[in-house]
Amino acid sequence: MLMLKVECSLWFSLFSCSCAQGDLVTHTAWLNRSSILYAGEDKWSVDPRVSLVTLNQDEFTIKIEDVDLTDEGQYICAVQTSSRPRTTSVHIIVQVPPKIVNLSKDLVVNEGSNVTLMCLANGKPEPAIGWRMLSPSDDSLSSDSEVLEIPFISRYRAGVYECTAANDIAVDTQTVELTVNYPPSVSDGRDVGVTLGQRGVLQCEADAVPEADFEWYRDDRRIFNGFDGIEIEDAGAFSKLTFFNVSEADYGNYTCVATNKLGSANTSIILYVTVHCR
Repeated sequence: MLMLKVECSLWFSLFSCSCAQGDLVTHTAWLNRSSILYAGEDKWSVDPRVSLVTLNQDEFTIKIEDVDLTDEGQYICAVQTSSRPRTTSVHIIVQVPPKIVNLSKDLVVNEGSNVTLMCLANGKPEPAIGWRMLSPSDDSLSSDSEVLEIPFISRYRAGVYECTAANDIAVDTQTVELTVNYPPSVSDGRDVGVTLGQRGVLQCEADAVPEADFEWYRDDRRIFNGFDGIEIEDAGAFSKLTFFNVSEADYGNYTCVATNKLGSANTSIILYVTVHCR
């Protein structure tokens, strides 16, 4: 009786066949499809990954390292004994961990655009592919296919999206960052009361992507940094107009204008006089 044993891992496969006790083995061979890998101790395969592990009266074992898809197929152990020739075979199916091979690049789009994210992966068994919004997390925005469609995208859909490819062997994940541009919106300005001769600060905040550029106006006249001792300081979404020594001429209506490539918005702030009663 000829017995066959196969041991597989992610890195190698061992093919071992053995005869029942009492059989005198005279010749042995391992074949892959119709090609001889080993005939006894003689290696016929030119593949350096194939090697002989054990050859004696009880066992004939070969090893294939770094198994890949080309190794899939039928393997035959042929043994000539003192009584008669015998063969046994096994069909090897090579499983491959999923690998994402084609993924949408990071995207920058304008609000209201239609967005399509694509993710393609290889693997065996064929991997299941899915999309989800990773950051900020949103379970309502997901897909169980290679494609994620986001029609009329809003600023609230900007973030990091994750593609997952999974089969019985492993999971592969990759991410895409989606940036949504939108025009500025400016928070309502807060009027500021300052005593004559004191320090006064007007503040303006704008929400925009890309970040807005700020301009300040007094009536229809633009104010520049350093003008009449006034300091203008911009920091991200904020702009600050500072008077270090408020005079009578400084009281009045000021306008903050926030602009990016998609539009502009403005708000008015009044600097008014306050009097401390004694």
